[in-house]
Amino acid sequence: MSAGQLIDGKSMAQDVKRELVQRIDRLESETGVRPGLAVILVGNDPASETYVRGKVQDCRDVGIRSELIRLPESTTEEELLGEIDRLNEDPLFHGILVQLPLPRHISAERVIHRIRPEKDVDGFHPINVGKLVIGQESFVPCTPYGIMEMLRRTGISVAGKHAVVVGRSNIVGKPISLLLQQADATVTMCHSRTKDLPSHTQRAEILVVAVGKPHVIGPEHVRPNAVVIDVGINRTPEGKLTGDVDFEAVRPIASYITPVPGGVGPMTRAMLLVNTVRAAERAAGNVRG
Repeated sequence: MSAGQLIDGKSMAQDVKRELVQRIDRLESETGVRPGLAVILVGNDPASETYVRGKVQDCRDVGIRSELIRLPESTTEEELLGEIDRLNEDPLFHGILVQLPLPRHISAERVIHRIRPEKDVDGFHPINVGKLVIGQESFVPCTPYGIMEMLRRTGISVAGKHAVVVGRSNIVGKPISLLLQQADATVTMCHSRTKDLPSHTQRAEILVVAVGKPHVIGPEHVRPNAVVIDVGINRTPEGKLTGDVDFEAVRPIASYITPVPGGVGPMTRAMLLVNTVRAAERAAGNVRG
C-alpha cells in the first residue's frame, strides 16, 4: 500500500496569503480601507509570545495593519475590558484578537463576550457561534475554517462522506462537526467518554482528531484510504513537535494525511487573516465571500 498523500498546509497558507494581497489592494483602491487587526497579549507566556509574533508577521506579509498591545500580567479584568471597548470604537481596527490563555484572575468568557461580533475574527463570540449553528453567515473559528479550506483545496469531496471527529472542544471539535454537516457529511462525534473508540473511527472516510494527546490515534483506529486531519500539537520529552495521530504508522493506511507541524497550524493562521479581511470588507460595505 502506498503512503498517504501529504496535505501541505504550509504551502496552502502561502497560496491564501498571495490571494489576500490582491484582495487587500483591491479593497483599498476601491474604498480607501486597509484591514486592521489589534492583537492583545496579557502577561509573558512564552508560547503566547511565539504565536503573537507569528500573527503580527503574517499581517505584515499581506499588508494588514496590525498593532500588538502588550499588557502586564497584573492587568485587571476591568482594564482589559476597557482596552477592548476602546478598540471596539476604533474604525482603524476591523478585528480584535485577545491571545489565550489569559491570567487566572481574568475571565476569558467575559473578554470574548466584550468583543463586538463584527470584530470577533476568532469566531468565539456567542452570536457568531449561534449563527454558525443555524447555518447563517458568521465568523468561523480559524482552525475549523482552515480544515474545511484544506479539504476544498485538496479536492476532497465531503458530501455524502462519513466523517468522525475526535474531540468536542468549542474551538475545534464542535464547530468542525457543524461545518462538515453543513457540507453534507454524516458526522459522528467521539470524546474522552466514548467507548470502543476504534469501532467508530474505523468507519470514518474523513477523520478529524483534536484532543491534545500525542499519538492517541494509531493504525488500529484508521479505515484504509481515510482522509486523516491531525489538529493536535504536542511536544515530546525530547522537545519534538508531534500530533495526536501516530503519523508514521497511519500514513501508509490513509489516502491523505496532514503532517505536524506544517499541516493544520499554518492554515489556522491564514484563516485569521481571511476573517480580518472579511471584517474590513463588511465594514466598508464591500462584502465578498
